[in-house]
Amino acid sequence: MIQRRTSRWLSSSKAHAPATHPVPQPPIPEALRLLSDETRWRLVSELRWSDRQVSELCERAGLPQNLVSYHLGVLRQAGLVRTHRSDADGRALYYGLDLVALRAGLHAINGALALDTPAAPQSPMGGPVLFVCTRNSARSQMAEAWLRQISGGRIVARSAGTAPAGIQPLAIQVMAEAGIDIGYQHAKSLSEAMSPAPEVVVTVCDLAREECASTLNAPLQLHWSVPDPVAVAGDDTARLLAFRAARDELRLRVDGLIGLLRSISINGN
Repeated sequence: MIQRRTSRWLSSSKAHAPATHPVPQPPIPEALRLLSDETRWRLVSELRWSDRQVSELCERAGLPQNLVSYHLGVLRQAGLVRTHRSDADGRALYYGLDLVALRAGLHAINGALALDTPAAPQSPMGGPVLFVCTRNSARSQMAEAWLRQISGGRIVARSAGTAPAGIQPLAIQVMAEAGIDIGYQHAKSLSEAMSPAPEVVVTVCDLAREECASTLNAPLQLHWSVPDPVAVAGDDTARLLAFRAARDELRLRVDGLIGLLRSISINGN
């Protein structure tokens, strides 16, 4: 009798069990495969803050050069990392993240797992962000304007040069194309831009970094190896394209910088 009742109960349970549906298994996004490696994650984390040479990455990560070079090659082949030969020393090569490709990879991960990324809380800035290049005529001026625009003026932005000259007309033109007027900005020396003291200094030209990085006393110092549009030879079209490329890269970099500043609390003491 007990066996018969048990059998009936099992049959009834199966009959009323909810239908099961197969859980979709999306393919593993390539960015997840790449970034799940600990060494590559460490390199990407370093490059998220600042462009660096191989020797600097080895020192900061505590890894041998052959290992760092191998993983940088993997990241370059995947399009997440790109290089720029130094404008100051052609033998030096800077590595930096391709933020567009990295965001696309993270978007693919979020899509595969149906995740939403919560906004990070705003981090207060007690002092300005200072962008530095050699002449303060193009890249640093555009970066200053982008930070002021994107942050809605909540972050004080400044720029200066080691040997300041007048602002390039093409810099004014391409920023005007983006709806931002920098015609009123003017080139400044470092001494003019150091009061109040900046909390963040970003060198946007290799020569400026190698000339003055050691003398810039700021709690956070970063470097962006952005090609100099002023140095591009060719006709007006080629030069205009170079300035537009610098403008667009700086916009992405500044947007990424704001994300970093939200994640930290800077204390210069």
